[in-house]
Amino acid sequence: MATVEVSFTALPAHVRTARLVATAVARRSGVPESMLDEVRLAVGEACSRAVEANRRASPAEPVRIALTDSGGRFQVEVTDTGAGPGGAARPAGAGRAAGAGSDAALSGFGIAVIAGLADDVQVTQTAEGTSVLMSWPAASAAVAPEPS
Repeated sequence: MATVEVSFTALPAHVRTARLVATAVARRSGVPESMLDEVRLAVGEACSRAVEANRRASPAEPVRIALTDSGGRFQVEVTDTGAGPGGAARPAGAGRAAGAGSDAALSGFGIAVIAGLADDVQVTQTAEGTSVLMSWPAASAAVAPEPS
């Protein structure tokens, strides 16, 4: 499956739409039904965190989401353009670490919730913003429904 990309204005009202899109793409990618709630909640948490980061540091910039089905994994990357290390203030709990996966980058309640919901989580912070990459197992060859 190709990557599905979504970008939206940094408004809390758009987080619900991001959750719905992520759940639909996860289902089509072959993520087991029993894991769809985890996908929905983790994507919602990552998007809420990104919306707050953008609203504080760069409100005119969109939040970006990339949803990919590759190699038996369903991956979601949520990217904000809030200031990274040494930049403007970050939202509470977002951490200020420069590297991916460091203890400081994984600090904060939102990231802890995401880490508990996703199979694998990587947090990368740069001067341009933060990327949260989450993944779950998916069927390696999801079958698209037959047209009726």
